[in-house]
Amino acid sequence: MAETFLTIVSKRDHRDFDPRPLLPEEVGRILDAGRLSGSARNRQPWRFFTASSAAARSRLAPAVYVPPMVMSAPFAVALAADTEGSRLWGFDVGRAAQNMMLAAWDMGIASCPNGVQDPDRLGHELALGQGWTAVSVLAFGRPVTERSPARRALARWIAGAPRRPAADVVVDLDAPPGRRAGYPSAREGSTPAIV
Repeated sequence: MAETFLTIVSKRDHRDFDPRPLLPEEVGRILDAGRLSGSARNRQPWRFFTASSAAARSRLAPAVYVPPMVMSAPFAVALAADTEGSRLWGFDVGRAAQNMMLAAWDMGIASCPNGVQDPDRLGHELALGQGWTAVSVLAFGRPVTERSPARRALARWIAGAPRRPAADVVVDLDAPPGRRAGYPSAREGSTPAIV
């Protein structure tokens, strides 16, 4: 099993997939990663609708922003959320989705979330009841070109990530006003989050 942090920093969205089907144990692990995710008050406000056949994926594809991605993936999961009783359902379903995609990448399986442009259509297709909404469709498959995360050092993955710099997203509330941007400064007994 790959190191957790390496799996996180090397995960990139893939939109093209090798057509080989996923193995049942791989599918089970992906779904368990979502099912076992934490949620506010342990409500678990999710339902996962799986699609491996082209016929099943064709029921999901018309409702998303990039239908060909869903059709080319050998496995797709539509996520639906129970929106009643908690304002945190979106956060909770996002946690489940990210866990599924990271578990997949840990096995060398690529993934990409696909936004739902027509939630009513997808909700009808999934026969969702009152208080439920379609959230996203995750596409899974082996990358067309397989590459091991271990091919690069952790520091190279971090440096090469197309992400905003830490100074733009991290605020150090322990620093005096005017000096709060970025990671906590090196104080006695503290170290930067990324070395």
